[in-house]
Amino acid sequence: MNRDLTIVLKSICILRLSALGDVTHVVPVVHSLQAQLPEARITWVIGKIEAKLVGDLPGVEFIVFNKSEGVAAYRKLRKTLAGRRFDALLHMQVALRANLAAAMVPATLKIGYDKPRSKDMHSLFINRRINEAKGQHVRDCLASFLEPLGLNAAPPCWEIPLTSDDRAFAQAQLDSKALNVVISPCASHALRNWPAERYARLADYAVQRHGAKVILVGSTAPFEIEYCAEIEQMMTQSAHNICGKDTLKQLAALLAGADLLVAPDTGPAHIANAMGTDVLGLYAASNPRRSGPYNSLQWCVDRYPEALQKFTGKSADDARWGAKAEFPGAMELITVEETCEMLDRWVAARA
Repeated sequence: MNRDLTIVLKSICILRLSALGDVTHVVPVVHSLQAQLPEARITWVIGKIEAKLVGDLPGVEFIVFNKSEGVAAYRKLRKTLAGRRFDALLHMQVALRANLAAAMVPATLKIGYDKPRSKDMHSLFINRRINEAKGQHVRDCLASFLEPLGLNAAPPCWEIPLTSDDRAFAQAQLDSKALNVVISPCASHALRNWPAERYARLADYAVQRHGAKVILVGSTAPFEIEYCAEIEQMMTQSAHNICGKDTLKQLAALLAGADLLVAPDTGPAHIANAMGTDVLGLYAASNPRRSGPYNSLQWCVDRYPEALQKFTGKSADDARWGAKAEFPGAMELITVEETCEMLDRWVAARA
């Protein structure tokens, strides 16, 4: 640990409001802070939904920022922090909404992104930057926020608390005698979704070839409930559809107990990664090397370079790091056959 700062770090505020996947990658930062600065007080300004997943981390004060409240959310944050001052703010989100929230956080050091990754006037709300790093995974980027404090970057170590009730819910869904394959088919952006008919064919293959129990999961959003129902109806085999029937904590417990998750670029892929479960990722609209499931990149079906070339005319090397290929037809570049082949490879590797 290289401590070259002139101030003693006794209080640190983390600002990362969303999204679920990114929030899971902040968890190792919290654990590393607690290990390297055991006496420091840690506060995390976080989104309302995201707090339901990690808002019970031990030793952390959580301040929930509810974006749906609009201007009132900023006023509430300012009032909550009135009279306080932190030694350091880790400003881990560049969106304008987060930048404005950062202005409400009094801190001596305000750590933010390097210039290439800054946007929405992010530079106005910080006074120290992380080092520029090309081709960096989001997890490693967030881990590096400790380095400007003279600390070591956070290692990839996740621990998300679960209750016995959460685990009991999960066990009730799982089959102890079968391969448990969870499918979380919906991303926050529809153009990252694989066609329902292809999920159905993959699910049927998992049941017929590997004797799997297939579990469909998703949020309470009507679109996700309809999507999971469509997959279930298209299948020739049976699936256990619990879309909209679990909490985030129950989902984390389910993923911890499952053998494999199949998902596009979406929050549950990163929750599964945090719980130590392999992910068969479906990537064409986004780059798995940047935002894929950190410990399962070898199990991702990656058609991102092909999608980028087809829809933008650029190669993955020429495009801006993090550039999306969110175009109609991009996810259709991923075939059922290659996805089934990846499933076969994963099953063979764990034998």
